[in-house]
Amino acid sequence: MPEIEEVTGNTVPEICDLLPENAFFGKYELGRLLGCGAFAKVYHARNIRTGQSVAIKMISKQKVVKGGLVLNIKQEISIMRRLRHPHIVKLYEVLATRTKIYFVMEFVKGGELFAKVAKGRLNEDVNRRYFQQLIAAVGYCHSHGIFHRDLKPENVLVDECGDLKVTDFGLSAVTDQIRNDGMLHTLCGTPAYVAPEILGKKGYDGAKVDIWSCGIILYVLNAGYLPFNDPNLMTMYKKIYKGEFRFPKWFSPELRRLVSRLLDTNPKTRITVNEILHNQWFKKGGFKEITFHDDEDDFLCLKAGKEEQSFKFLNAFDIISFSSGFDLSGLFNDKLIKGERFLSAESPAMIMEKLEEVGKREDISVKSKKEWVIEMDGRNCNLKVRIELNQLTENLVVMEVKTMGTDVQSSEGVWSTKFRPEISSLVYQPGTSVCGNSIST
Repeated sequence: MPEIEEVTGNTVPEICDLLPENAFFGKYELGRLLGCGAFAKVYHARNIRTGQSVAIKMISKQKVVKGGLVLNIKQEISIMRRLRHPHIVKLYEVLATRTKIYFVMEFVKGGELFAKVAKGRLNEDVNRRYFQQLIAAVGYCHSHGIFHRDLKPENVLVDECGDLKVTDFGLSAVTDQIRNDGMLHTLCGTPAYVAPEILGKKGYDGAKVDIWSCGIILYVLNAGYLPFNDPNLMTMYKKIYKGEFRFPKWFSPELRRLVSRLLDTNPKTRITVNEILHNQWFKKGGFKEITFHDDEDDFLCLKAGKEEQSFKFLNAFDIISFSSGFDLSGLFNDKLIKGERFLSAESPAMIMEKLEEVGKREDISVKSKKEWVIEMDGRNCNLKVRIELNQLTENLVVMEVKTMGTDVQSSEGVWSTKFRPEISSLVYQPGTSVCGNSIST
C-alpha cells in the first residue's frame, strides 16, 4: 500500500539553503533566472531523474498574503491543472515550503511573444499563424468555462518550433464567479488591453473581454505598437471607451475588417470565437481547427446505483489532482496532515463497515459519518483520521486516508498498526481483473 507524499508547509524542508547546490525536493536541479515580478521569480530547472527541462515559478507566501492574493493563487492552480491543450502551458505539479509556493511548469524555450514584438512588427502570415493558435487556446478555455482576463504578449510564450503557449492564469475567472445578472464584476487586466465594458463597471462577459484582448494582440503584432496608448491613463481609457484608434496604412482590408470586429466597443455585436474561425483572413494558409484527445474524455462519469445516489464519481480532473503536487490543503495553513490513497474493488458500504468494525474493536469512536466520509477519534490512543471514498470507475473505489492532529506521527503510527493490517485485504492489487478488465495503477 504505497504512501502518497503530502506536500505542505510543514512536511517539506525549506529549499533556500539548498539553492547553492542547485537541487531541491530531491527532484530538480535549479538553473538560470528566466524572469521576476513583484510576487515571484521564474527559474529554468531540470528534472534530475528524467532530464526534462521545466520552469519553476517561486512565489513568496508572505507577499501573496499581504497582497490579498491567496484566492488568486489557489484559483490559478485549480484552473491550470484542468487545462490540457497544445497551446497552453502545462502545470506539472505544485510544491510548497513554509515561506514559498513553487509552480513546476512546462518550459517554453522561445520566451515571451512580447520580446518578438518589441523588435518591430511581424510578417502578416506569421501573425496569422500566431493568432490562429491564440484563438484555438482561448476557445478551448471558454468551452471549459474559463476566462483568462489578462491576455497580452507578455502572457503568451513562443516555443522553439514557433508555436504559441498561453500562460499566467492568475487573474482568470470561472463560470462559478458569474453573478445572477450573468456577468463578471471584478475589475482586472492590464490598462492598454482592458475592454471598454470593464471600464463601465456594470459587469461584463468574460469571453467577450478575452476577445477584445485578442484584438489588441492582433493589432500589436501587425502594427508594432498599441492601438490605444497615451501617457495620461485617463486619456487612454477615454480612447478605449470610445474605440478611437487608427489603422496603419499597411493593414490589408481583410485584416482591418477583422480587427474592427474584435475591437467593437459593443460586446453584444463583438465577433465571437466561432465567427473568427470562419473569417476569411483567419482561414488563409489552410487553417485547420486543432483537434486532440482531451484528458476529460479518458474517463466516463458513471451514474451511481439507487443505493449509492450520493456517492461521488470522479472525472479526469479529479484523477489529475491525486498527484501530491495538486493538494492545496497545506499551502497557506499550518495544520499538520499526512495521508495515503489506494484502490479497492470492494463496495463502499463494505469498506465503511470494515472501518467501523475495526474502530469498535479498538475503542476508537466515529466522530462523524456522511456521504462516504468518516472521521474517527481515538479515546485511549492518539488517533485522528479522516477517510473519504470516491468512485473511480463502476468497479473501483479510491480510498483516501488523512491522519492529522497535533501529533501526526503518533496518529500515523496508530493507523499503521491498528487499521492498515485489518483493511489490507480490501486493497486492489494492480494487474488483477475487475469484471473482466485488467487495470493497473
